[in-house]
Amino acid sequence: MRDALDRKIIAALRSNARQSTAQIASHIGVARTTVHERISRMERAGVIKGYSVVLGTAEELPMVQVIVLVSIVQSETPKVIKRLEGYPEVKRCLSVNGEFDLLLTVEAPRIEDLDILVDELCTVPGITRTKTHVVFGCKIDRD
Repeated sequence: MRDALDRKIIAALRSNARQSTAQIASHIGVARTTVHERISRMERAGVIKGYSVVLGTAEELPMVQVIVLVSIVQSETPKVIKRLEGYPEVKRCLSVNGEFDLLLTVEAPRIEDLDILVDELCTVPGITRTKTHVVFGCKIDRD
């Protein structure tokens, strides 16, 4: 079972599989030996099956994207946002008005990864409710 630290390591490897364990450790704030042991364990368990060169553009690399609306206890806003920064799957966090307080853009390679993440978000102190929408496609993108 992957935990948040495993997901951070996987995200770092997806970003650049050639970076050293020391670089990954520095980036996510843990000891190099911890990263090394976690990678070795995930390799033995078959979570990481190998490393390869991936050619192509971002459009060719499929990712599942969801929008997560989040209600929070207002006094906990800074702590909640700091906690959300720790999830590499969270690509954007917008403050919004209305029924919900935050709008998160979240992406991962598998819907199961997003399911685990949304379940974890519900346990974050200060988050009172979430509502998730799966993104089917992008119709306009001006970025």
